[in-house]
Amino acid sequence: MLMPATEPTMYFVGVTTKQSSIMRVFPAWAEELGLSAVLKGIDLPPGAPAADYQDVVRFLKQDPLSLGALVTTHKLDIVSAAGESFDDFGEDAQVLHEISSISKKDGKLWGNAMDAVTSGLSLEAIVPDSYWEDGQAELVLLGAGGSSLALTYHLHKRALAGLPVPARITVTNRRISRLEEMRAMHASLGSTLPITYVQVADATENDAVVAAAAPGSVIINATGLGKDRPGSPLTENVVFPQDAIAWDFNYRGDLVFLDQARAQEPGLNVRVEDGWVYFLHGWTRVIADVFAIDIPTRGPIFDRLSDIALNVSKKEISK
Repeated sequence: MLMPATEPTMYFVGVTTKQSSIMRVFPAWAEELGLSAVLKGIDLPPGAPAADYQDVVRFLKQDPLSLGALVTTHKLDIVSAAGESFDDFGEDAQVLHEISSISKKDGKLWGNAMDAVTSGLSLEAIVPDSYWEDGQAELVLLGAGGSSLALTYHLHKRALAGLPVPARITVTNRRISRLEEMRAMHASLGSTLPITYVQVADATENDAVVAAAAPGSVIINATGLGKDRPGSPLTENVVFPQDAIAWDFNYRGDLVFLDQARAQEPGLNVRVEDGWVYFLHGWTRVIADVFAIDIPTRGPIFDRLSDIALNVSKKEISK
């Protein structure tokens, strides 16, 4: 049962929120940004009952000192179960049918999808704009959840702007319904992205998709495996493409996917990236939304927040 807040409070709706660095980072960020508020976690299992999502949204809407929330694993489900409790949705949320930020504006409860911006900023931090220009490198998304959907939406916007995009995008998922939802969204946008949707029965089939990708391809673990649940979407026998980039949207957990990438033959030259930059952009975008403040996505202020978060995390590791 959620208890009324006794001071201005932002919430983190996730699965294992206490384990996240943000619980230690937020107070330091709040001090740096001049925010008088605390952060509290709300843990729900993946695919929680609809009533649980409805309870959370009603609580946030009705409690005066509850300012808003960041939503992770439950981005799609919370809209499906409790969408009617929101007064309005941002443009990206209306397209993606998911939210990562809950905020209050002029007495109304808003749901906003920040992941298209967040994933785009994170991808651009990993590969330069020119990376896709040679027309060879592909993108493989293991998992068709909200983060994958948002990243494809970001790439759709790039394509509309005449900017280079991957030569091919392959999305895999066990549940065909997620793939069908993604395909329908792309069709509604009139997207021209070269996307292949692949239903996989197990990790062995994901291995085959990864192995077939072109040299230099970006392979992303967007399944939640390695954070919300143990393991990896791949087997130990997977072979990554030459010069591939293995990117895990997660930054904490056992991150088996990244261990598998590191274990590749040295000659394959596989580069490994975790979700730390995604974490930074994800949280700063939502904090800016909840508190109605401007937080730059690059430059001295962003670098300062990054340094603060990194220092807090280093202190945790040294304990």
